[in-house]
Amino acid sequence: MASSLSSSLPCPLFFLFLLCNTSLLLVVGGLNSEGTALISFKAGIRDDPAGSLRNWNSSDQDPCSWNGITCRGGSVAALSLPKKKLVGYLSSALGSLRSLRHVNLRNNRLFGSLPASLFAARQLQSLVLYGNFLSGSLPPEIGELLYLQSLDLSGNLFAGPIPSSLIHCKRLKALVLSHNNFTGSLPLGFGGSLAELEKLDLSYNGFSGPIPTDVGNLTNLQGTLGLSHNRFSGSIPPSLGNLPETVYIDLTYNNLSGPVPQNGALENRGPTAFIGNPGLCGPPLKNSCPPEVPSSNPFRPINYSPPALEGNSTHSGSSSSRLSNAAVIAFVASDVVGIGLIALVFFYFYCKAIASVGAKEDGETSEKRPKGRKECMCFRKEDSETSPDSIEHHELVSLDRNVPFDLDELLKASAFVLGKSGIGIVYKVVLDDGLTLAVRTLGEGGSQRFKEFQTEVEAIGKVRHPNIVTLRAYYWSINEKLLIYDYIPNGNLSAMIHGKTGTRNSTPLSWEVRLKIMKGIAKGLAFLHEISPKKYVHGDLKPNNVLLGPDVEPYISDFGVGHLANIAGGSPFLQSDRIAVEKIQGQHSDVAFGPIMSKGSGYQAPEASMMLKPSQKWDVYSFGVILLELISSRSPLVLLDTVEMDLVSWFHLCIEEKKPLSDVLDPFLAQELDTEDEIIAVLKIALVCVQANPEKRPSMRHVTDTLERLINRN
Repeated sequence: MASSLSSSLPCPLFFLFLLCNTSLLLVVGGLNSEGTALISFKAGIRDDPAGSLRNWNSSDQDPCSWNGITCRGGSVAALSLPKKKLVGYLSSALGSLRSLRHVNLRNNRLFGSLPASLFAARQLQSLVLYGNFLSGSLPPEIGELLYLQSLDLSGNLFAGPIPSSLIHCKRLKALVLSHNNFTGSLPLGFGGSLAELEKLDLSYNGFSGPIPTDVGNLTNLQGTLGLSHNRFSGSIPPSLGNLPETVYIDLTYNNLSGPVPQNGALENRGPTAFIGNPGLCGPPLKNSCPPEVPSSNPFRPINYSPPALEGNSTHSGSSSSRLSNAAVIAFVASDVVGIGLIALVFFYFYCKAIASVGAKEDGETSEKRPKGRKECMCFRKEDSETSPDSIEHHELVSLDRNVPFDLDELLKASAFVLGKSGIGIVYKVVLDDGLTLAVRTLGEGGSQRFKEFQTEVEAIGKVRHPNIVTLRAYYWSINEKLLIYDYIPNGNLSAMIHGKTGTRNSTPLSWEVRLKIMKGIAKGLAFLHEISPKKYVHGDLKPNNVLLGPDVEPYISDFGVGHLANIAGGSPFLQSDRIAVEKIQGQHSDVAFGPIMSKGSGYQAPEASMMLKPSQKWDVYSFGVILLELISSRSPLVLLDTVEMDLVSWFHLCIEEKKPLSDVLDPFLAQELDTEDEIIAVLKIALVCVQANPEKRPSMRHVTDTLERLINRN
């Protein structure tokens, strides 16, 4: 029939008919344009040992079912293939994906340059390429990504200067370019234009020139400002003092010179942030500034000069002489008064010694009196142990043989406030040798309970685990009680999930990092419950009490602090609460308790409001809430229309209404489709942990084993 049809049609019309039918077949059965662009990306991959691109077939109508691809409204929104050992180059065809918002190709083996045409995908919000072998310069077309929020190119071989167009990406929250070969100075207007930045790491590059003064405008920064291991020169801008005090400003190993400013966030910093800059001087460094260098103290007049450096006029000389004579007289007078006071003290104790000896000793000869005086002035061991709680203690007690500091070093160290609570204030303290500690105050009072405090604090000090903050030492006096811990540098889990108070959320956490945090908390809690010297109950487990180390490893903090604060006289409890807790602790001395959680915190087990005795099952419930929080990135108290409900109730409501998983997930996790099975498995663990009946909740050992199997399976 086809032959008869062709013979009946003129030749041009036959070819037109054939062309139309062929086009129709392509539309019906062929791959769409986005899929074609992704096939071009696949063509640039030379090796795919994990078979991640195995189901990328050109026979499909669209790529939405392919591994690593997420679609929204039928268009490709995300390409996520992290840690797949892909070897190849980036295809420029990716720029034709007009709805592409997220690209995550971290920790692969991609090489070659970053194609400028990639930035034709103007909707890009995150571009994560760290841990590859990409090289060349950063194309100026990056400035056209007006919606870009996260750019991580760290751990590659990029070189050349940062294009000035980058400052047009005003929505950037995370800029991580560390461990590359970038050079040149930072673009003009860098800090002023990128004021939304919450994370900035430019360390381990070859950046040069002065640090822009407008970097001090980055008031949303969190964690560490990484400028170390570069070639920045000139003085440290005092404007860096405008940064939040909780930001660690790392300026090590540059070519900076001049005095270290002592204002705002730069004030009372330890020397560790400035080492490797031979030209820097002044506090907190040991090398003082030469006289001709003006002081960096913002409160001292510019024209101020010390008296010793003023002119040699007769008037100045006589004035200096009179000042010296007055000073000498004052010192002599103070010495005389001091010696007199010491003599009075000795005389007082001598009189007490004579009176205590009694009438018999009044008749003794003078050669026996020194013996009586010696017995009175020197405490015998048995005398000092009869009433230990009545003695004022003024010494730092080490709980670790390797503690390399004493009380004087601690009190003289640079310090600034990390946080305040009803229990006390926590300081970051940097010693002269660079050792950084966290010091918590516990208030005043409690002079009659030293023995109880000593027993409890030494038991806590014996707890050693990689996921628990270590208590290194303590100090006790009537007016001050201090707990000295290891300093954990990356803030707490709450800030990592939600951002600090008053700011937008921080850079989203990958599922891999979240799983690592979950596993670490579970291990630490299981250790407290079953393996530690005492069977502890934390009692106040929440993200604020989970600190994060340099590699985002979790550390449980503040267990036992509530009880210590109660003993020390600085307890945040009401008197009735304090009596109740003391009564419980007297009845159950084999368990150590943390502070009771406030009602309505969202982490409190349902039975906690009806029982005085804390239980390890309380901690299991709190851990379950933390899992739900890590999965959803929602606060523990959810506002639903005008009704506030806790996170557990909200999850149960979503399950009853059969909402899809994407409705409860953190939107960032929706990009990692290859982790969906793991997320569902962890969600099941969380829901078991937050069961209303405490007897149905698993032990933390069981939870840890389950998470371990989940992780080792992949």
